[in-house]
Amino acid sequence: MMGAKGSMLRLALFLATAASVSCANDRPAWASQGAQDDPTQLKRAGELARSGKYDEAIGIYKELAAKDGPTAVASRRGLLRTLSETGKYADAEESGRRFVAGASGVELQNALGEVLQLRGKTADAESAFKAAVAGRASDSLTARLNLDVLRFDRGAHAEALKDLDGFIDVYNSRRRALTSDELMAIGTACRYLGVTNPQLFKDALKAYDEAIARDSTNQEAQLREVELFLDKYNSGDAKKSVAALLAKNPRHPRALLASARVAYFDGSGAAAEIVRKSLEVNPNSPTARAFLGSIYFDGEDYAASAKEAEQALATDSTLVEGLSVLAASRYLQGDRAGFDALKRRALTQNPKESAFFVNMAEAAARNRLYVQAVDFAREGVAADSTAWRAYGVLGMNQLRVGAMDEGKKNLDRAFAGDPYDVWIKNTLDLLDTFKDYKETASPRFRFVVDGKESELLSSYLRPLAEEAYDSLAARYQYKPATPIRLEVYRSHADFSVRTVGLAGLGALGVSFGTTLAMDSPAARDAGDFNWGSTFWHELAHTFTLGASDHRVPRWLSEGLSVLEERRARKGWGADVTPEFLAAYKAGKLVKVSRMNDGFMRPAYPQQLIFSYYQASLVGELIERDFGQRAIVDMLNAYKTGATTEQVFQRVLKLSPEAFDAKFDAYLKERFGKLLAVIEPKDVRKDAMPRAPAVDGEYTTTLSQGIAAMEMKNYDEAIKWLDKAKAMFPEDASAEGPYWLLAQAYKAKGNARAEANELTAMTLRNEDHYGANIELSNVLEQLGDSAGAAAALDRAMYISPYDPAQHVRLAALDAHTGNKRGAVRERQAVVALNPVDRAEALYQLALAYYEAGDGQSARREVLRALEDAPNFEKAQELLLRLQQGNRSGGGGD
Repeated sequence: MMGAKGSMLRLALFLATAASVSCANDRPAWASQGAQDDPTQLKRAGELARSGKYDEAIGIYKELAAKDGPTAVASRRGLLRTLSETGKYADAEESGRRFVAGASGVELQNALGEVLQLRGKTADAESAFKAAVAGRASDSLTARLNLDVLRFDRGAHAEALKDLDGFIDVYNSRRRALTSDELMAIGTACRYLGVTNPQLFKDALKAYDEAIARDSTNQEAQLREVELFLDKYNSGDAKKSVAALLAKNPRHPRALLASARVAYFDGSGAAAEIVRKSLEVNPNSPTARAFLGSIYFDGEDYAASAKEAEQALATDSTLVEGLSVLAASRYLQGDRAGFDALKRRALTQNPKESAFFVNMAEAAARNRLYVQAVDFAREGVAADSTAWRAYGVLGMNQLRVGAMDEGKKNLDRAFAGDPYDVWIKNTLDLLDTFKDYKETASPRFRFVVDGKESELLSSYLRPLAEEAYDSLAARYQYKPATPIRLEVYRSHADFSVRTVGLAGLGALGVSFGTTLAMDSPAARDAGDFNWGSTFWHELAHTFTLGASDHRVPRWLSEGLSVLEERRARKGWGADVTPEFLAAYKAGKLVKVSRMNDGFMRPAYPQQLIFSYYQASLVGELIERDFGQRAIVDMLNAYKTGATTEQVFQRVLKLSPEAFDAKFDAYLKERFGKLLAVIEPKDVRKDAMPRAPAVDGEYTTTLSQGIAAMEMKNYDEAIKWLDKAKAMFPEDASAEGPYWLLAQAYKAKGNARAEANELTAMTLRNEDHYGANIELSNVLEQLGDSAGAAAALDRAMYISPYDPAQHVRLAALDAHTGNKRGAVRERQAVVALNPVDRAEALYQLALAYYEAGDGQSARREVLRALEDAPNFEKAQELLLRLQQGNRSGGGGD
């Protein structure tokens, strides 16, 4: 997430004391005297502000602030707070300067300082905070905290932490009851002190809880809790807390911003929409502008990102988050001079500014520039040796580039400094499990797989990986450095932690370049995905990322990977669906010129899935009309730092907008007949955006077939299902016509027709395990050994855990002369730890022998005899091998 502790706390600190001045339990003694109408009005103003009725609150505060009565200080603080909350910073500053020049001016110095701090006027803010402390204002403890934060933010860590330590003494002495705002200040002090004693993070949470218990209307304290949870990657508690706050004030701009951060943290595309709601209330919020800029940055819209960051810095020129978002945009736009200037600016205001480099490292990683992320994180560590977050980001990105030992060392260091960072803890826990993993190799790959299934999966991965490397190297005219590392996880949660540090990632695999990670087929139920095509997809990223120096846009890299899946094997990869075409007809697909939005900011959940397939069609169209060389030229152009617009103009001689029209025509041409039988239907019953439902002639016809199947009227079902299949032959889903027709023909005893439907289905559907097993059974009965073997081979890339199916495939391979395939299947049987291990080893030895590999045959038959010394068949095979050696044969 863009934005480190200092920049997130900056806004959270402002106007702390004023947060609850209208509450009787925290109001100073002078505010409870005098006429009752003004206190009543003051209370009313506070209620209005806390419910989001800011303009009404400002009107009351202004009226009260014009008076020098007993409510003057509280109303003036409330006015400054509410003006700032709604982005009227100039008005707040003008009013604040006027207030400090009048009666009880010292009581307004801290509030003025917080306004000045929000505007980046740190020297003036420091003077105001000092005046509040020196004048012993009622909010002097908050002013003291603000002074220490300023010191910390300019790099005077030792000085700041020394004074912050005194806040613990204030808490422990309890010479008087502490107000909610004072408890909140102590909590924030503990949060900063956590850099040297991480146990104080617990005390920070405790102090915030006490502040909220003391005054349940203290929304500032609730926000600080949310930020602490987010800082420690505790999305669950952050979400609950911010939801409770928004239930009371749905227009609270900083609560909305916090909610957007939670959504962003959870990978929700709603983050941008939520932060825009925050900006509707406070259009000048520098932190909200910078955060929106980071969202645009993730979508690789660097111009829009820079624009938001510049707006943030126009309000607060010192905001680290704004500086780093703008610097990241300049860096990715190839403006190194602009980047260097922003880097100098950040270090000038704080020589220990690690947050700038942490933000840069995270931004680089989100744009798949993992080597650069390592370099930026190193600069963060060099700037501040106590920046535990920088050590964590450094370690995580070292793991991504395959520097496992160095990465673990830095993660250990990060965890020692901050053991409450869930991201780091989860990753270290995962690394501890690597002792149970086994590494195997092929000429250009290293496979790191759980020991329980290393032998099984590696027997498939070795030939598949080498085949894929050769195919992709030829197509993209690029050869990545080897060895390429592949990690395969039996637990999806472990894969998710490896990828993002937390459980819950929906993806199946990830490519960091020459380091890949993916789910094992054991991580999901059989039929959930095809692990062979998943590997091919991720390896394709290695080539497109490498060929472009990691500059290819996410959408194009993903589209080419899906396209490569379809090329790898018949039936692999996504194909057109009725849902996709319904979304197209409803105008629910993104334009190619905005393709990254479908990946980074999908308007509805299904749009992400549609975007993968849509992007692959873009690759198809480019190859059809411009040739495969155009794809290579595009990757090379991205490598030079060209933008997508420049790449399209240079290689395709089209603007992205012109390509939009070309692509739309291509879809109509390619899917014209299918589009005629599909209609979108909006069945939305709530405000949640979603893909349209599918209606039209195809679904009506298919429904007739399904209804007939349910009535077991198979002849009628076949009639309707055949019609549906003719209308939309690409629909090979489990709910489509092929599977249903196969069931109908099976019920009628027509094995050949059943086999025909299953063959057509499995050559279009990559992950239907049951269809492939059923097809292999039927074809074997029909005497088609080669077809049966092909179906079983497809099944193994969906779920390879049934020993009986491996035995069947080994026999079929042997029968059809596929000796290498028979060896692989016998290896798989041994890897699955069969009850009769000696027999499995003997069969493996026999397969090697028949394949002409006498040396391997001898090794395996000796293993069989170790398990069963009197095993006659094994003894006979060993004798044959020995005789072959003596005669010079045996395949050695």
